[in-house]
Amino acid sequence: MTSPGLSGLAFALAAASLYGVNIVSTRFAAFAGIPGVTLVFYRVFLMLVLVGAAVALWRSSLRVAAGERSTMAVLGVASAVLGASYLSSVAFIPVTVAVVIFYTYPVLIVLASPFVDGTRITGALLLVVALAVAGVALVVGPAYHGLDWRGLALAATASLATAVQFFAATRCRRTGIMAKTFWIHVIVLPVSAAIAAIAGALAPPELLLAAPLAVAVTIGGYVLGFVFQFAALARASAVVAGIAFCAEPVVAALSSAVMLGEQLSAVQLLGGVLVLAAIATNVMAEQRRVRSLEPQAATS
Repeated sequence: MTSPGLSGLAFALAAASLYGVNIVSTRFAAFAGIPGVTLVFYRVFLMLVLVGAAVALWRSSLRVAAGERSTMAVLGVASAVLGASYLSSVAFIPVTVAVVIFYTYPVLIVLASPFVDGTRITGALLLVVALAVAGVALVVGPAYHGLDWRGLALAATASLATAVQFFAATRCRRTGIMAKTFWIHVIVLPVSAAIAAIAGALAPPELLLAAPLAVAVTIGGYVLGFVFQFAALARASAVVAGIAFCAEPVVAALSSAVMLGEQLSAVQLLGGVLVLAAIATNVMAEQRRVRSLEPQAATS
């Protein structure tokens, strides 16, 4: 029988992979003249439509579980701040630098976990996080030039918001995924609309027909990735899921190499190996944890 922690890890890896491919399809859409902020707005809007249709079809409840309303509010605001800050940061600093700063959130999660979850930080856990973050930095290969403090602050804010999102999601487990997805996007939609309007990219939906396949992959990957992400956070700890999500830039780099013909350097490949090593170590640690709990479950 698969433990909730291991199934949560599997969902996290699936979500990270979908998000990684999503980045490449977004780039294809950009080649066709569809701005990223336009895609963000329409994918959030479509998510709400799909959730509404699913709720009507399956007669699911949109009720937030008792005692989780304040947590849901934090989750929605954190998701909105995450998207707004990350998207805005690349207007001031290179994308590669923004990605490396953003992916410091696993470190923030690990450092905050003793205070939030009461977990103990071990040397092995710190090593896993160090491997993952170093691997991401090597895969992305940031160019440290043209840095603007506003971009750095926005990327750091996105990282902090992600850590808050992960912790909040692990405390909102009695509310169904449908309800969580709906209410989060109710909060995120006006934020994404405001960003698109400010950027002058709130284009009519007809623009999406310029690259229908890329748009379909981008929106479909986001919808499935989002559902898998919150399925993961309902089963695994923020620490386990956060480390697994370091696979996202690795998948993005590999997808770019396959789909866009971009060359990967030896340093980038080494970074990918480090991230995979961190994830594999994390999986083995979770398996050991599950095995250690089995005797207790048998005697109880």
